[in-house]
Amino acid sequence: MKLIRINLRSVIYVSVSALRTNKVRSALTSLGIIIGVAAVITLVALTQGADFMIQEQLTSLGGKALYVNPGKWGVGTPKDVIRLTNKDVEAIDQIQEVNYAIPILDLPGEVVYDNKSWFTALVGSSPNFIYINDWYPDQGVFFNKQDVQNIENVCVLGKTVVNNLFGDRDPIGNSIRIGKSSFKVIGVMSSLGQTTSGRDQDDLVIIPFTTFQKQIIGADHVDKIFVSVNTTDELENAQSQIRTLLRKRHNLRGGKEDTFYIKSQFGIVKKILTISNIMGVLLGGIASISLIVGGVGIMNIMLASVGERTREIGIRMAVGAKERDIRFQFLVEALVLSLAGGVVGVVLGVIVSKLASSFSGWPSIISVQAVLLAFGFAAAVGVFFGLYPAWKASKLDPIEALRYE
Repeated sequence: MKLIRINLRSVIYVSVSALRTNKVRSALTSLGIIIGVAAVITLVALTQGADFMIQEQLTSLGGKALYVNPGKWGVGTPKDVIRLTNKDVEAIDQIQEVNYAIPILDLPGEVVYDNKSWFTALVGSSPNFIYINDWYPDQGVFFNKQDVQNIENVCVLGKTVVNNLFGDRDPIGNSIRIGKSSFKVIGVMSSLGQTTSGRDQDDLVIIPFTTFQKQIIGADHVDKIFVSVNTTDELENAQSQIRTLLRKRHNLRGGKEDTFYIKSQFGIVKKILTISNIMGVLLGGIASISLIVGGVGIMNIMLASVGERTREIGIRMAVGAKERDIRFQFLVEALVLSLAGGVVGVVLGVIVSKLASSFSGWPSIISVQAVLLAFGFAAAVGVFFGLYPAWKASKLDPIEALRYE
C-alpha cells in the first residue's frame, strides 16, 4: 500500500508539473468545466429557490388545504346529506398526513356595541384556526381549548368590525352583543384586506365553535371541516384517507354515493410542481452542455499534449513503464484539469447564486447534493474525455517515440 501511495503521489506531481508548464492553456481548457459547474450550481440553486417560493405561495393560497363539505359538488343539498360532526373533526385530525383539522361554522349576523350595530360574518372555529390560516391577532389573544370546552362567550374581531363599532377606542375587555348573548372581546386579528374578488377578509367575528353551536344555531353539527396537510405531496393520500374515514363513519357502504365532497387545489398544485420540475431538468440539462464542451476541450488539450510529449513517453517506456502506467499518467492529468475546474466552478457558482438572489429577490437554495453532483459530473467528464488520449499515448511504439523530434 505504501508503494501505491508513493507512485500515486509521483504521478500527481508529474501531472501538475506538466500542466503548469502551459498555465494559460490549462486555464483556458478548464474554463469550460468552470462555466459548466458554476452554471449547474447556479441554476439548480435558483430552481430549488423557485420551488420553495412556489410552495410558499401555494400554501398561502390554500395549496396544502382540503375542504370537507356535506352534499355534492355543484348540486343543491340533498335530503340524505350527512351531518359533519365534532367527532368527524377529531377523527380526521388523527390521520398521520394531517397537520390540522378544524370545524368551520359561519352565518351572517348583526353585532351590537353600545348604540352602534354592524352586519358581519359570524364564524365558529377552534383555537387551531390561527395556525391553519397563518393568521394571528395583533391585539389581545385568540381563544384557547379551555374556552372551547367551557363554551365561553368570548370573541375575536376583525379590523373592519372594530373600526365600525369602536372607532379609535380599544375594544379589548369590552363586550358586544350577538343575538341575545353578550360576548367579551379578547382579541383583534391582524389586517388581511380584501381578496382579489373584493371580499373584505377583516369583516368577521370569530367565536369558539361550541359556543356557536349552542347559542347561535342550537345544533351540534359543523358546516365544513378545514384540513391542512404537512406537505403538498401528501394532499392526494390525505384526501383518499379522509374519504375512506368518512364513508366508514357515516355507513356509506358498498356502492352508495358519497354524500359529502372534498375540495382541494391538488390538480393545480400538481400541474405547477410538474412544470417547475420539468423546467429544473431542462435548465440543468442546458447547463450540463457546458460541461460536455469543457470535456471536449480537455480531450483536445490532452491529444495535443500526447503529440508534444511523444519523446518523453518513449523514454518512460524504454526505462520500464508499462502501457497501464502511461494510461494512468494521462488519465490523472485529465482528472486534475477537470477537478481544478470543478473547485473553481463550485466557488463561482455559489457566489453567482448569492448575487443573483440578492439582486433579483429570488431565493436561492444551494444544496450539498447539487454541489456534489456538479463536482462528480465534472470529474466523470474529465475521465471520460481523457480515456482516448490516454489510450493513444499508451499505444505509442517506444522506438518510434524515441526518434520523434
